[in-house]
Amino acid sequence: MVQLSPPKASVRTPTAPAPRHRWAAVNRSRRRLGLLYSAPMAALVVVLFVVPLVLLLWMSVNHWPLIGASSPNGVANFEALRDPLFLRAVWFTLKYTVVTTVVLGLVAFGLALLVQRDRPGVGAFRTIFFLPSAVGLASTSLLFYGLFNTEASPLNELVGWLGLGQPDWLGSNGSTLGSTVGMITWRFAGFYMLILMTGLQSIDPELYEAARIDGASRLQILWRVTLPLLRPTLALTMVLSVTGSLLAFDQFFILTGGRHDTATVVIDIYREAFLSQDLGRAAAVSVATLVVLIVLNIAQMRLIRREGR
Repeated sequence: MVQLSPPKASVRTPTAPAPRHRWAAVNRSRRRLGLLYSAPMAALVVVLFVVPLVLLLWMSVNHWPLIGASSPNGVANFEALRDPLFLRAVWFTLKYTVVTTVVLGLVAFGLALLVQRDRPGVGAFRTIFFLPSAVGLASTSLLFYGLFNTEASPLNELVGWLGLGQPDWLGSNGSTLGSTVGMITWRFAGFYMLILMTGLQSIDPELYEAARIDGASRLQILWRVTLPLLRPTLALTMVLSVTGSLLAFDQFFILTGGRHDTATVVIDIYREAFLSQDLGRAAAVSVATLVVLIVLNIAQMRLIRREGR
């Protein structure tokens, strides 16, 4: 009689883990692929930012006429920062920045509160408010120049029909500042409205409901709930508004030709470079402006991060 032995249980040997060098090779391959993808953008940044920045720094320490040979002159170009015309331009730019930031922020915030909720017809109002943002700043300045021009101003005809006289919208009595702020508010209010509306819609509605149950009024809800939670978004709009205002050029150059009482810092740079034909002094003013913008933006970004926590 043949005795059959019981079948042997199959034993599975554990799969050996992949060697470490294989994972290292995969990681190196991924890094190379990432560098390959980012190389075009890095080259673009070098060509369009790093190289011009180095050239700007080099020009700022050289006597560099618009036409002719350059020669080193140390920090003599930075004497332009003491020029009375430059100091006047700085003061006007700061005044314009403060007024524009406050007025534009208030109008944009009011529009955002108006259109934040989905109601019948609110989409049309959002579109109407945002449409001016699609118009270029130079085109907007030309449009408002036609409105403000005292020789053939349809706006003056309307004001005259109302019996309010014939105001000089672009005169040297300070009216240019108000006219330009109004134009910039019309142009950018819809854009900032969209940013603020996004921030408002991200606030949890249950917080508003809890505040109402506690008996808070609308003003108290706005002050104690909406504004604290909206601070990061408000800080972002402030960064954009302040930076754009400090670099203002198109609107004043088109509306007033950049005359001395409406000259901004960027117009002063243009004047040094192309009217005085001194690129070295213009570069020195540009470097100082760049440093101020970097410091200001770092401070504002820290504010955003701190308030966002």
